[in-house]
This record gives sequence, C-alpha cells and structure tokens, in this order.
Amino acid sequence: MLQEAPVLKLFGEKKVKLSTIGWLAAAAAALPLSAQAQDAFVPTQGFYLGAGGGLEWALGNNPNASTWTGWAVGGKAGYDFIGPRLELEVGYGQIPTSANIPGTAINGKVGQLTAMANALYDFMPTSQFTPYAGVGVGVAFIDSNSSLGSTQFAWQAMLGLAYNIDSSLRFQVEGRYLGTTNPSVNTPIGNVSFNNQNIMALAGIQFKFGAPAAAPPPPPPPAVAPPSFMVFFDWDRSNLSAQALNTIKQAASAYKQKGNARITATGHTDTSGSEQYNMALSLRRANAVKDALVREGVPATAISVIGRGEQGLLVQTGPNVREPQNRRVEIVIQ
Repeated sequence: MLQEAPVLKLFGEKKVKLSTIGWLAAAAAALPLSAQAQDAFVPTQGFYLGAGGGLEWALGNNPNASTWTGWAVGGKAGYDFIGPRLELEVGYGQIPTSANIPGTAINGKVGQLTAMANALYDFMPTSQFTPYAGVGVGVAFIDSNSSLGSTQFAWQAMLGLAYNIDSSLRFQVEGRYLGTTNPSVNTPIGNVSFNNQNIMALAGIQFKFGAPAAAPPPPPPPAVAPPSFMVFFDWDRSNLSAQALNTIKQAASAYKQKGNARITATGHTDTSGSEQYNMALSLRRANAVKDALVREGVPATAISVIGRGEQGLLVQTGPNVREPQNRRVEIVIQ
C-alpha cells in the first residue's frame, strides 16, 4: 500500500518526522457490477481487481510541524485461493502539514507513492461476512529533493472485514499500519532524516473474474407415457384369441390399480379389403375388446371405442397387403 509522505518532526534538531499516507487498495472500481446482491454467495478461485481509498494519519506528535488528516487512493490485482490471497498493489496519498522545506516537494503537504506485494488470509471465505488479515512488503517513494522521491523499503499490516455481495463482487473496510525505513531530504541547514509511519482507515470494492454463471434450471421431468396394451387379430376376424384375452386381463388389472382412469380402445386393420369394410371391421374389433374388459370388471362408461380402419398402420405397407401387426386394437389407460 502507498503511504503519505512523512510529516516533519524535530525540524530544529535536523530531525523531521514525515507522516505517510498509506494507500489502501480495496476493490475493483470501474468494473461492471454484473452480479446482484440477491444472488447466493458461492466462493470461487480466480483473479481479481480492486480499487479504493480512505483516510490516513501520522503516528506520534511533532513539536515543529503539525499534520492533519490526509487521503490515499490505489488499486490492486490478485488471486484468491479461497482462504489465502496474494496480491500486488500500488497507491498514492498525501497528508497536509505545516512544514515547508525550500527546494523540496515538502510544501504544506507530503506525498508518497508505494508499490507493495501482500499476502492475506480470509478466515471465513464461505461466509457472507469474512474477516481477514494480511501483511505486505514493498517500496515507497517519498517526497524529497528528487523528482521521483526518496526510495525506501516499506512494510504494512492489515486487518479488515469484507462483505461478499456475491461470487464476483466484494466490499471491504480495513485498518492498516504502514511504515518505511527512514527517508532523508536536503535542507538549507543540512540533510535531514525522519521516521515515516502512519495508520489508515480504508474502504473499497473488489471484482473477481471467472465466477460461475447461475446454474440452469433443472430439466423438466420426462413425460410418462400412459400404460398401453396391444391385442392382435387373425385376418378378417374380430374374435379374441387366448393370448388376446390374457392381454386384456392385464389391461383391466392396470386400470384397477390406477384408480380413477379412462380406457380408449382403438381398432385397426391391414390394407386388404375396401376402406368402408375395414372401418367397420376395426370398430367390431374395438367393441370386442371393450366387452372383454367389461367382463374383467372395467365399467363400460370408462371405455371409449374408436375405429380407424386402415389409418395408423403399425407397419407401413402398400394396398391389399395382409400384415398381421396392422390387425390390432390398442388399449390406452389414461
């Protein structure tokens, strides 16, 4: 995280304490907020971007220079392992100060740029609210006589609480300590070094890529075909064979097990003979089946008969073909 430039301390004794504005990287600004708060939170591994900012204060009292509340902003990129997280972040901040050092960038404010590598741990990564802690090391460029700033080793510790809006989006608040090795600045009275440390209160958002899409709704259950039975006849006959009577008995039993149901008996013929004759023959076959069902205990009012003649062939044939499988009655229980 980036710190604000330090605030002068003990300037008359050639010691300056420059407070630093620690930048807080929080979460992904300028990224589309695609997920909605109502979605269920399902943690996933993946890369994330974050952006945020907050307030910073210098640690300690300075008898020669005053400091006030400063600000910090920054951004980060990282990878979430669901629990452990690793990230890189950069940021910039400023703290107002009463100190003015001629020939330097310290003129009523101190600025600092930082680049940090952080290791963090989410203690309850599957919860909507996730406390976390982390540490980081890196480099800080603090206002000085040079154009870039005094380059110093930097370290920080973070403690925060995240709210997981959904699998992609997170909001977090954080407290942070940031310190560096002692920077120095040339002044008219000589080279001055100072301690540089601060505390921050930060907030931000974070966007994770590759979160799973919402699961598709389960497919509808497969349609269950109603129970059906088939009775076959000899050529030009409507009388029932022993095998046909056994099939009708099974159909009657299925009807009784189903309870409140209806039976449709549809008669068919092959293509031998005239269409008018075959239509009548198909009706005789259907009625023969109905009578047998009634004898097996099925109410006559529950049975409908249909004659289709040569229509609806089970086996497609040309005209005047004696096909045994086309001479049938289909029994459907609904």
